[in-house]
Amino acid sequence: MAEDLQKFLDELRARLSLTEIIGEKIKLQRRGRDAVGLCPFHKEKTPSFSVNESKGFYHCFGCGAHGDIISFVMNTENLPFIEAVKKLASRANMQLPTFSKESQEAVVKRQSLYEIMDITSEYFQKNLYMPIGAYALKYLREKRQFSDETIKKFKLGFAPGGDGLKAFLQARGVSENDMVDLGLVSVNEDRKNRVRDFFFDRLMIPITDRNGNTIAFGGRILKDGEPKYLNSPETPIFNKRRILYNMNLAKDASYAKKRLIICEGYMDVMALDSFDFSYAVAPLGTALTEEQVMEAWKVCPTPILCFDGDSAGIKAAIRSVDRILPILRAGCSVNYIFLKEKKDPDELLHSLGADVFEQYLSKAKPLVDILWHKCKMNRDFDTPEQKALFEKDVFAEVNKIKDNQIRAYYGQEMKKRITKLFGMINKPAKYDNANYVKKASKKYSKLDTEYHLVKKPPLDDLFIRKIIAAMIIYPQLISQYEEHLSIFEFGNNNMSKILAEILEIAHQDDYSDSDNLLGKLKLNYSQEVENLWELDMYKMQKNTLPELKKEIDDGLSEAQLKQLDKEIKECIALMKNNDDNAKENYLRYQKLIEERNSLIADAGK
Repeated sequence: MAEDLQKFLDELRARLSLTEIIGEKIKLQRRGRDAVGLCPFHKEKTPSFSVNESKGFYHCFGCGAHGDIISFVMNTENLPFIEAVKKLASRANMQLPTFSKESQEAVVKRQSLYEIMDITSEYFQKNLYMPIGAYALKYLREKRQFSDETIKKFKLGFAPGGDGLKAFLQARGVSENDMVDLGLVSVNEDRKNRVRDFFFDRLMIPITDRNGNTIAFGGRILKDGEPKYLNSPETPIFNKRRILYNMNLAKDASYAKKRLIICEGYMDVMALDSFDFSYAVAPLGTALTEEQVMEAWKVCPTPILCFDGDSAGIKAAIRSVDRILPILRAGCSVNYIFLKEKKDPDELLHSLGADVFEQYLSKAKPLVDILWHKCKMNRDFDTPEQKALFEKDVFAEVNKIKDNQIRAYYGQEMKKRITKLFGMINKPAKYDNANYVKKASKKYSKLDTEYHLVKKPPLDDLFIRKIIAAMIIYPQLISQYEEHLSIFEFGNNNMSKILAEILEIAHQDDYSDSDNLLGKLKLNYSQEVENLWELDMYKMQKNTLPELKKEIDDGLSEAQLKQLDKEIKECIALMKNNDDNAKENYLRYQKLIEERNSLIADAGK
């Protein structure tokens, strides 16, 4: 339950759409970045009532009425403040807090925390242009090819070692408690509670809220070390599940262009901006959350999610479908693009240019196509029972949609696609049915043939146990292998459940500490963890992080190569039959060989 009134009201406003609430009372029409309609507070024939979703207020140029979502409910329904808040809180599924006399003090405290973060950001920026930050500045200019204008626009900086930030803030009267609360310093319990800088020897990226207040930082390491990116922990002013990086700068451009790109990381956002795609944002190092999607909808009703075109990118997109389906609402959805050159936006822009990226944006795929692909991938349709199970699973996905009207339309669309898919499969049983399914469905889901050439490679039980043990010992491995592991088949159901639990913990909580992760894992899987003898083995062997990474990488590559070799042999056998599907089999054979060669090349790097 929140104790801070201002924090609660900020969260309430963030969860609800001002345009949606007002649109239930009056008819609104989009006009540029705003929505306009006839004012509900005075009689008029020409619309003078404007709603600014981005800034969270309405204003009437006729009578002067002005306010936010709470004042609108108060004035249109004649409710006192607390009753209006209760009504909105119920709609947002939020529990009303006990308002206290300390609320105003909390507001003042919040402002002081913003000020501390601002002077911290200035400290990092100055360091970037000093000798100590020279190699970070060189990295930005030469490696990333960022102009000085881009560097200054995003207020990039550098955090040196030696607890320089702590000393800097102490000299300006900032208390150690405030530094800890803001995640600027950490307490080392192994060294008699020594307080030291949380970020050091890292390129620093300020994270702001929609109003431009600095609320957190992301730090990228430029030398050897892990993790590659380190974000501020949750603080009184920072909730990573709700914040989209760069929204404060992107929202105006998004309104103007009627576009919003959600990519995977900070550097992609800055690269896109430097190529005049100034309407890009990113989640903060984790999978896209429901709260972040709803934040995006306040600016653009159909943002474009940008993923790499490899298997990991496809899996990340499919995971996003699970999060977005339940919160779909009329007029609001997402589109998808996949960069097939196995490049992220930064690499693609510098190697192929802005025109190629624009082509991707113009051909973005709607959510319904990705859902269809999710349902179809790695499925067999050889028997009536398999077809029936497929249809059952499709509508189980559709039923995740809470909005009745949208769920009905999705149901109609899926029924139509199922009819078309099965109505086209009329080839004799002696042929490869999987190929005919792909051929028949290519028209409706090109992703199948472009991205899923092979079935999921299986992983043996012993190797899965080693991966899970390694993740527990070094939790930073979770984010590095989460998407990659999703392309494999797990034979051991218990190990699959444990891995799913690890990922769930990682998405919801702080998992940087091994003991913390192990303790939470034991809550539901105590016996399984006790039987995981690989944990003790790795601890006795004192395996380093690079050693475990190499062992995992080698094992995963071996499993993929085995599956590719198996399917290459199957393709060769089919080609020998010299049937009327020989050309398609040969093209698939070539693609499998290309993927095998690419995998071998990547493993040799």
